[in-house]
Amino acid sequence: MSYTVDFKDVSTQGLESSPVAEALAGLRANEARYFKNHYDADFVVEDAGDADFDATLAFVTNVLTKERNLSFASKPLETAMMHVDDYRWSFVFFESGLAVNVMYSASNPKKRAVGFKLSEGMDVPEELAAAGFKFARQKSKLAGVIRGSYFVIKGEY
Repeated sequence: MSYTVDFKDVSTQGLESSPVAEALAGLRANEARYFKNHYDADFVVEDAGDADFDATLAFVTNVLTKERNLSFASKPLETAMMHVDDYRWSFVFFESGLAVNVMYSASNPKKRAVGFKLSEGMDVPEELAAAGFKFARQKSKLAGVIRGSYFVIKGEY
């Protein structure tokens, strides 16, 4: 089932099993606000049982595995796929409170990256700590303190 994220009335719908559901819902709403404000696009997430969920999860998993040999033990709860202009954004929201996004430009290899965002109250996942990722902090009205990191994608996907 798909769900259009409302950033004005933040809901934990679909994220209830997360120990940081409120913070993860804020993080998801923060992404929804970004796309609405910058591109006038609704941010629609797919539940774990949907076909689009599987395709998006497979794409993100493929990029993480091939680029940095990363996989996460946490259960993926939702995905989102946004196509705007020349960009394809793929999102996975994990039960632990981690949000992973892949920004991929079809025409410009310098505009391809993977971003990691941690919900407030979430520890850095061991998979990222062991790989040496450092996280910067950013304040958000919707998500509290967001910690983020990223890496540039080298391959073609």
